Amino acid sequence: MIVFDLACNCGYTFEGWFQDRKDFECQQTASFLVCPDCGSRDIRKILSPIRTQLTKEAYEPSCKEPNKLDTEASATALEALQEFIEKNFENVGAELATESLKMHYGVSEPRNIRGVTTELEEKKLKEEGITLLKIPMPGKCEDVN
Repeated sequence: MIVFDLACNCGYTFEGWFQDRKDFECQQTASFLVCPDCGSRDIRKILSPIRTQLTKEAYEPSCKEPNKLDTEASATALEALQEFIEKNFENVGAELATESLKMHYGVSEPRNIRGVTTELEEKKLKEEGITLLKIPMPGKCEDVN
């Protein structure tokens, strides 16, 4: 999974999550990328400002106990991912398989969705060439209507 900073000609910037660079290029070529602000499909990748600095201990974890930095960083990254998904993906609940198939076959416009599926639905989606990304989400009672 890779995250790119994207920008629209209207000046709006946002993040896009892709399987890899090739996935980004395919989606861009197919005009699947849409500006959440104005709806334009004229999207480009921009440089991402990233800076990290780790202590020596982060590079040399102790064999006796888990690396506290790794555990905290993982928890923080997961929380940030969960928040991003809650804000940027429509919760379609138990209709995830149905909505995924509609988008896959062009019945409905592609959009970011999240929800739940049964094992049988997951198997059917995989057979149809649709890949799901399972991410643990906090347990909340949400109204999907």
